[in-house]
Amino acid sequence: MRPETPLLDSIRVPADQRKLDDAQLAQLADELRLELIDTVSQTGGHLGAGLGVVELTVALHHIFDTPNDRLIWDVGHQSYPHKILTGRRDRIRTLRQESGLSGFTKRDESEFDPFGAAHSSTSISAGLGMAMGSEILGEKRNVVAVIGDGAMSAGMAYEAMNNAGALDARLIVILNDNDMSIAPPTGAMSAYLARLVSGKTYLSLRETAKQLAGSLPKFFHDKARKTEEYARGFWTGGTLFEELGFYYVGPIDGHNLDHLIPVLRNVRDAEDGPILVHVVTQKGKGYEPAENSADKYHGVGKFDVISGQQAKPTPNAPSYTSVFGKSLIQEAQRDEKIVAITAAMPSGTGIDLFNEVFPERTFDVGIAEQHAVTFAGGLATEGLKPFCAIYSTFLQRAYDQVVHDIAIQRLPVRFPIDRAGFVGADGPTHAGSFDTTFLATLPGMVVMAAADEAELRHMVHTAAVYDEGPVSFRYPRGEGVGVELPEFGEFLEIGKGRIVREGTKIALLSFGTRLQECMLAAEELESLGLSTTIADARFAKPLDTDLISRLAREHAVLLTVEEGAIGGFGSHVAQFLSQNGLLDNGMKFRSAFMPDRFIDQNSPAKMYADAGLDAAGIVKTVLSALGDEKSNTVNLRA
Repeated sequence: MRPETPLLDSIRVPADQRKLDDAQLAQLADELRLELIDTVSQTGGHLGAGLGVVELTVALHHIFDTPNDRLIWDVGHQSYPHKILTGRRDRIRTLRQESGLSGFTKRDESEFDPFGAAHSSTSISAGLGMAMGSEILGEKRNVVAVIGDGAMSAGMAYEAMNNAGALDARLIVILNDNDMSIAPPTGAMSAYLARLVSGKTYLSLRETAKQLAGSLPKFFHDKARKTEEYARGFWTGGTLFEELGFYYVGPIDGHNLDHLIPVLRNVRDAEDGPILVHVVTQKGKGYEPAENSADKYHGVGKFDVISGQQAKPTPNAPSYTSVFGKSLIQEAQRDEKIVAITAAMPSGTGIDLFNEVFPERTFDVGIAEQHAVTFAGGLATEGLKPFCAIYSTFLQRAYDQVVHDIAIQRLPVRFPIDRAGFVGADGPTHAGSFDTTFLATLPGMVVMAAADEAELRHMVHTAAVYDEGPVSFRYPRGEGVGVELPEFGEFLEIGKGRIVREGTKIALLSFGTRLQECMLAAEELESLGLSTTIADARFAKPLDTDLISRLAREHAVLLTVEEGAIGGFGSHVAQFLSQNGLLDNGMKFRSAFMPDRFIDQNSPAKMYADAGLDAAGIVKTVLSALGDEKSNTVNLRA
């Protein structure tokens, strides 16, 4: 009979869990899965990945001495069960909310999070550093990195494995295979083989054979090594990892604790390293709506636990992502040279819409942004028109390729940049903060930002037509502002902005979708007697120097507004004003941008307010530039 008190209620930290018998772990896993489903139904977040690693999480904390043993979760999408078991259950329903728990692992949140993660494929590198650091300091501990099969498509994972093999580091990598067909079906035989080859008897025999072979002539040594690799590769499929210097164990059923526990004990106690344990799991395991969903409930809003129905607000306007996808389809229908590239984010970037119409012209390269960019460059050399759609935060991973492989060669690769600016619940790791800054420094790069959905459609067309070099255009997550969409995009003259509203005293020069807040701010400023001009820059590079010069000469205050970090659009405007003496006539120049700090998760509206990038913040910056806010207000109204 089940005890009256659930086992999960007795677990405050993993040390409590390690007091349980192996036989109790299946019950604990069942309770943990229910807790996870109930939590995410209330908070939203990444559900499917966590459901897939419930048993694995229980097994790892049961076998390893965390936090002394280091446990690193790649990306962190799957870390919710880990958080519940590591002293954060009482706060788990604050997940991804203001002042709450992060949706990813975070070093300053818990000692059980030894490395912060939110971008993929970093865990093996970090784990190797920890393993070598512990060795140098003479501290004995296990280091375990859990990485998914999707994350293994990134070159960084293989760089780390190659280095770990060369160092013969004491490192355990858990390959969580929940999608790719790396392995044959798992069962009793494969579980038996995994236990056999991970056990001390086999390992000691293998080491003895190594030593014996080492004393033989090189010809015999090479033959012995190849024979063992072939034999083990035939049974287990581990040849690739063996070539990188890892001892391969698996595949094993990641939901069967009777299989997991003995194997993890064996690799924990093994003296050799590095070791890779291949576990096969099912994303969304144990919750039927997630198991049956195409994306396995990768990212969800709040939902009803019984039906699985997600609570989604009725949109008032199409999302920027969908406008991009549909606009790109329009362009491709008129130009057969247009192709689309995504790095494992087809639905997130709108490339899935393009793929429905042009599957033969769509390329999903996996989690491999560096490859995506250079691959796009190769397509461009053959006369094609590649649109390489990558989130702002992920484009950071491919900056060298943008510089070296695209910009220096002036290849006409188009970069649609989704998730520009703050992204809300995903916090600072996914904020689109830096792309304007790092792209606008590159010679020959055209850098655009859409103010609304109509402007985005124009920018898609402009990028399709422009063939002189690389071009980027950025747009935020979520709904547009509801402007009427033109039937087709129009070509925007490169480096030319537009005046949206004429005034005489204050000039607001917007780059991106803060234009709507500038319009609200202008109404407030007008009520204070401050006639306000609003301009949409459209381009951060090349700058519309004629427009900027006019605004500087004809207004008392010029304020640039952007949803990007310091060093971006405003900095380029300031540089131009300074070099051309336009700051010498008494005009006051100010910039509003994302603050020089990382802002934790919150609603986007609150994040922009915190940054001073809403209408109230814009008004405050203008009044501050004019002098004392209160006296100015009184004088203007007198």
